[in-house]
Amino acid sequence: MISPLPRRTAGIAAFLAVAATTAGAQSAPNAPPASAKRPMSIMDIMELKNVGAVALSPDGSKVAYTVSGWEHANAKPSTDPAKPDTAKGDKHDMRSHIWIVPAAGGTPRQLTFSERGENNPQWSPDGRSLGFTSARGSGTDVKNQIWILPMDGGGEAYQLTTSKESVSGFEWSKDGSRIAFLSVDTLPKSDEAKAARRDDPQVFEENFRLSHAWVIDVATKRATEVAHGNLTVSGAPSWSPDGTKLAFQGAPTTMIRDTRSDIYVVTIADKSMKKITAKPDAGSAPAWSPDGRTIAFTVLPQSHTARADSIMDREIGNDHLILYDVATGTAKDTYDPKIDVSAGNPRWTPDGSRVLFTTGERAWAAVYAYDVKAGKLSRVVDKVLIGQPSISKDGRLAAYSLGSSNAPADVYVSDLTFASPKKLTDVNPQVRDFALGETEVITWKSTDGTPVEGILLKPVGYQAGRKYPLLVEAHGGPTGATNAGFKANWGSPGQVWAGQGWAVLYPNPRGSTNYGEKFTKANIMDWGGGDYRDIMTGVDDVIKRGIADSTKMAFEGWSYGGYMTSWVVSQTSRFKAARMGAGLSNLESMYGTTDIPGYIGTFFSGTPTKKTLDFYRERSAIQYVDNVTTPLLIQHGGNDQRVPVGQAMEFFRALKDRGKTVQMVFYPREGHGLGEYYHQIDKMQRELDWMTKYTLGPQRVVP
Repeated sequence: MISPLPRRTAGIAAFLAVAATTAGAQSAPNAPPASAKRPMSIMDIMELKNVGAVALSPDGSKVAYTVSGWEHANAKPSTDPAKPDTAKGDKHDMRSHIWIVPAAGGTPRQLTFSERGENNPQWSPDGRSLGFTSARGSGTDVKNQIWILPMDGGGEAYQLTTSKESVSGFEWSKDGSRIAFLSVDTLPKSDEAKAARRDDPQVFEENFRLSHAWVIDVATKRATEVAHGNLTVSGAPSWSPDGTKLAFQGAPTTMIRDTRSDIYVVTIADKSMKKITAKPDAGSAPAWSPDGRTIAFTVLPQSHTARADSIMDREIGNDHLILYDVATGTAKDTYDPKIDVSAGNPRWTPDGSRVLFTTGERAWAAVYAYDVKAGKLSRVVDKVLIGQPSISKDGRLAAYSLGSSNAPADVYVSDLTFASPKKLTDVNPQVRDFALGETEVITWKSTDGTPVEGILLKPVGYQAGRKYPLLVEAHGGPTGATNAGFKANWGSPGQVWAGQGWAVLYPNPRGSTNYGEKFTKANIMDWGGGDYRDIMTGVDDVIKRGIADSTKMAFEGWSYGGYMTSWVVSQTSRFKAARMGAGLSNLESMYGTTDIPGYIGTFFSGTPTKKTLDFYRERSAIQYVDNVTTPLLIQHGGNDQRVPVGQAMEFFRALKDRGKTVQMVFYPREGHGLGEYYHQIDKMQRELDWMTKYTLGPQRVVP
């Protein structure tokens, strides 16, 4: 997909939030009076912390979790009130550290403090140690390694692995004596020498640096490679309960466009490998059942035939939960088309009776459970967006992250019904000082009667009957969706807009996930068609509700949302200003330069040929550039391989040559998203200034 990454490199649970009736409601008693609150600013967004991985100790007594945020290594007092940012120094790094909090409630405590941060906390099965990954040491080329922190008697963390290349996914064996981990193959010394002297020509789509599975003995620190060969391993390996085997997900190449992926089982003693998938359509890392009899994973059934290079176009549809019987070698597809949900990464309950997974569901998410004995899939909880739950050894408690429409995620615990979650952390208490816009999930009917849903963020201090400027933000993908979570990050700073008096509409048009497989497939061979009409009818609906001022509207989007921006400004003059972020303007050249051509081909009936080329051109905004009258800001990462910079340059040049109002900004070193501190600030401020200038006119403020 265009944004986020294709399925093999990005899971479905990317958006972490929950209804305001949970986390947001519990914070309300400590909130200051409304008169004392102020709107959010861009710098407020940059100060927010984010909860990441959550790990519950085996006995259910403690929760380890990561908190990431910007750190300012060269902090020093400011002497210039006009430049408050200098108080934080000139260097800004996003770092993650590990914290711990009692599951019964108590004061959270930071556990790790290293200069480059820490990630992936995992408890040993006996709960006496905590493993994590970190790049510690001097020099500029320090690699990520596994570190072990004793948790019973105190002491400093010690380095376990000494891999020449960085360690990624890892998992403890069931008895805690070993850890399986992944690491990229090292370069031969001759190649290292060439790279050092910059004698490093690169052959395109060849000479892949593959990742393989290793096992290390925790006591002796002796590591052995157990899964090698012409495949690259992703995710984290899963141990069999008896410790004799590993299950893992592997692919033939590291290319994003290569959708082939299988599940393998390797016997550690002799390193023999067995492929257990019938087709290369595995969608998640595997999970071994507690009794060792079954391996759970997901697949996305493939309907396309392979091209001459053996790679197929990207499939669009729901992931199916598969249960593989280890003894018989047979696989059971548990998919129920009547329930029509896409399975996320599977996780067994400790007694092995159920397989849990989270999935997107409309503007929220849900937790589902497959009952193995009954052979039935059922919803456990809905209208929450939840991080991957971590479950205690006795199965009585789960820990996870939850957020709300009014606050970023915090850490919660509950039983496995996920009812009445108990909040353990307060990572961003300052949010209670902000005046926030109200979030509402709305529905409307498109031109053909199709029901469409979207998120409407109302302005701070909204008054019924008063009309406000409207910003419409199209999401990426198109196989993605906007949820009802807190809109305060560099990609979607909606609460800043709400604080400036704008209403913001986030439509989920056909092609979006979370609304069933048919809806997800509904814009195949129809980009710029039904999806465009779905968005425009949503705009009409907000106008009819008396909220939006039809004379003061702006449009923006990133990735596929950037495509939709270019398409909108070439099809209508309804919007006074627009921002195209990492957008596609010429689908013909996009196919030949992107790292995911098979994803584009899925929507346009294959490669651009005499048979299909007319349609590629017909749905490209650059063909209609003469129609554009909307002032357009273009923002793009300078090293974007997903949507190459040529897409922005072609559209800019076509507009500039015709005397249109357009500005193009590249962000050096950035890929498909923006990861640098000042770039994120510039992106948000520049788009706000552009939209305000051209939408509101000389007064530049909401009347």
